[in-house]
Amino acid sequence: MPRVLAAKLAMNQDIEAVNRYLLNADVRGNVGSTSAFHPEGDYDFTLAGLCLILYSFGDSPLLLYPTTVAHIVDVLMTEQGGEPVEFTPKILGLPLRDTENHILMTEGSRYLKNRWLRSHGNTDPEFDNQNNGLESFLLNHLSHMERAGFHEYNSRPYIGYTLTALLNLQSFAGGAVSEAATRILDRANWEYALGSFDYRRFPPFRRQPRRAVDTDLDGDYHTAMVKAWMSLRRSSERQFEIRSGDHQALWVPFTSYRLPDKTAEWIDNKSSEYFIRMGHGDDGSPEIYSGGPGFLITAGGVAQDRFEQAVARPTTLMLDDGELELPELLQLTGKSDDYRNWNNTGVHKRFAVGNRITVPEDWSPIIKQGNLEIYKQTGQLILVYEGTDLALFYLPKLTDPQTALEQFKRLNPTDQLQHQFTGFDKRKIEFDLNTTPDRWIITATSGQAIERDFAVWPLMEGDF
Repeated sequence: MPRVLAAKLAMNQDIEAVNRYLLNADVRGNVGSTSAFHPEGDYDFTLAGLCLILYSFGDSPLLLYPTTVAHIVDVLMTEQGGEPVEFTPKILGLPLRDTENHILMTEGSRYLKNRWLRSHGNTDPEFDNQNNGLESFLLNHLSHMERAGFHEYNSRPYIGYTLTALLNLQSFAGGAVSEAATRILDRANWEYALGSFDYRRFPPFRRQPRRAVDTDLDGDYHTAMVKAWMSLRRSSERQFEIRSGDHQALWVPFTSYRLPDKTAEWIDNKSSEYFIRMGHGDDGSPEIYSGGPGFLITAGGVAQDRFEQAVARPTTLMLDDGELELPELLQLTGKSDDYRNWNNTGVHKRFAVGNRITVPEDWSPIIKQGNLEIYKQTGQLILVYEGTDLALFYLPKLTDPQTALEQFKRLNPTDQLQHQFTGFDKRKIEFDLNTTPDRWIITATSGQAIERDFAVWPLMEGDF
């Protein structure tokens, strides 16, 4: 409801009704995650929306009446002072740290209520964020996110709530808190730029695992927000459709953050080839991307986390064809149907390897010889090889399929393909499909050992 009310105020519609609704509203529930032991949680979702309304319209009395502002601050915004809430109510006597998005929404809203009161004449030391310890807590919390990245990386749906909480802080907190939120948003959007293709993405994620069945390529909330940011650029002539997450994209025009130019350029156009690896620590899946003009290969990752919140996905090939659903993409998966048993990290430059392959139904090979098929889609040659528990694809920089066939056969004897692929640039990619789930499937390139323990990978490394 706060999102609907904010939109009405922005459009100068139903002003009297909006104020009346807010004046009659009461607090529903508490902050923090909802569970069987805490069924009345999730009020921090409302608090984040109330912050958006307060800071967008609180000083515009013809839109948000002073009595309404007072009711929002004194009644509806329940969190204030300097004592952060990091833990959920005790379960069987044990406190559990709350989730990333809930902490950000709750403590960001507490900080912004304190700031509003101080900036509007309340001198009570309880609301002084610098002296009550809350600013120090938030800066430490944000610093951890800068060092380690998002715990709920690419989450469906929580990444959107994390981003909107960061937007509140970036736009309304000021000072060091705003600067830290800006840096985190900049990095998150740069990661999006490299891990997406034409506003489509299919990365591994953590939370919620029940969304493993999702097959849409443009339905995550980060995509919705990126489309909103891109639509506001003067150079943008594209009309964007948001299929999912419009309630998160709503934050974009209300807040001051905008995409850096370089990030926007790479979201809109992959001007050169790149190969990127992103680490998520010893309890998360890595992300691996090989991309460039006309294509993006996305590794599906692993699901080896302790609490089984991570989702490994098929490794995919995205092309410049506008397809929006997984079945329309070339895919690699593990041996079984259970993604928790997969190690879908077998991606390198223009190359991917796994156990099983699925080719889109409407693709027809232009050459088929033994276990090798050659396709041509959107002007790109794609070599597909499938053996027993072995499947791979490769994108050569060639246009003639017969030449590609001859090169493949000359460089890649059948017995060698069980553990090594040689690209047409003579680069050898060695791999082990039976490796442990905590190691990169790729074992060496051109005889050079590589760091396979993705638990120690940095937040991002690679080359352009």
